Amino acid sequence: MVEILPTTPELTALRAAVRQIVDGYGFSYFLECARAHKEPTELYEELGAAGFLGMHLPEEYGGGGAGLTETCVALEEIAAGGCPLLMIVIAPAICGSIIAAHGSPELKQEWLPGLADGTRTMAFAITEPDAGSNTHALAVTARRDGGDYLINGTKYWTSGADQADAILVVCRDADAAAGKHTPMSMFVVPAGSPGLSMTPIEAELVAPEKQFTVFLDDVRVPAANLVGAAGQGFRAVFAGLNPERVTAAAMSNGISRYALEKATRYARERTVWKAPIGSHQGLSHPLAECYIQVTQARLLTARAAELCDCGANAAEAVNIAKFAAAEAMIRTLDQAIQVHGGNGMSSEYGLAPLWFLARMLRTAPTSREMVLNFVAEHSLGLPASY
Repeated sequence: MVEILPTTPELTALRAAVRQIVDGYGFSYFLECARAHKEPTELYEELGAAGFLGMHLPEEYGGGGAGLTETCVALEEIAAGGCPLLMIVIAPAICGSIIAAHGSPELKQEWLPGLADGTRTMAFAITEPDAGSNTHALAVTARRDGGDYLINGTKYWTSGADQADAILVVCRDADAAAGKHTPMSMFVVPAGSPGLSMTPIEAELVAPEKQFTVFLDDVRVPAANLVGAAGQGFRAVFAGLNPERVTAAAMSNGISRYALEKATRYARERTVWKAPIGSHQGLSHPLAECYIQVTQARLLTARAAELCDCGANAAEAVNIAKFAAAEAMIRTLDQAIQVHGGNGMSSEYGLAPLWFLARMLRTAPTSREMVLNFVAEHSLGLPASY
């Protein structure tokens, strides 16, 4: 078949090189790390050493100087190889992009090389128990105290906080009431800072990155750890939102490909009543529809990454790509489990453990409902619903 996804010899070589590394680990490694609450350090650092984590980050700070197109290609292949690592989306894609766009030269020099080569990680703390998707209602505050800031409050569903060397925390000005135009700031909070603590959230999610409630009790950080200008943090956050959504879409596409490959192989090999089960349209047609839906999502993701890389307004594209990829992933994974019958519930077949990770990617970053709100208002010109 003719390749319908946009590609170049360089991107083709990149896919092959990334997959060669990931295939040396595979889903069994991913599942072992997830079940044992163990960081996938070996794979993460090997990918970083090969230059596959920070390809979109500036060359002068240890990155590849390429774009989100290359990062999405790598992320998709990593997930398609059975190792969907959330930390890649969080640390180099979200935090790295924000620091590259708005960090001081000192913050860039301190953090970007490690985020690019995998020797350092950073968590991203924006979600709060009572704010949800309403970022304007953040309760975590930062108050200036001489040459430092004091941060207080609670963050929720902070992925990989225990693995991270620092947490990028979004706060509001302590002297400003929460509201639509509340001044916000963003700070790099080093791990182990006095007053910083966390409690794991018990969840069904099977992933090496665990979820945490993070408590900040008079956590003192120097003003040098401020990312961008004080009170302009909301603008800085947006430097990470497009990379977050398009890389989440790429990871979803990779999970879809992984599930589809498992399902089609099983449908070819599993024989009932002297015929492969894949010869029956009751199985072949749903899988064919999944393939079409996944291909559409991959095309949308590639286009969204391209728009990000050329500096265009990519908000509509990344939201639609994230939505399409998540919906395709849910349908494909569910169909792959169904094709396997009872075996689909077995950890041995490598599908069921991914279910709640897929459900999480449908909800975050940004829920399907918030994407629909965005499209209704900004794409269709309908009245705002909130």
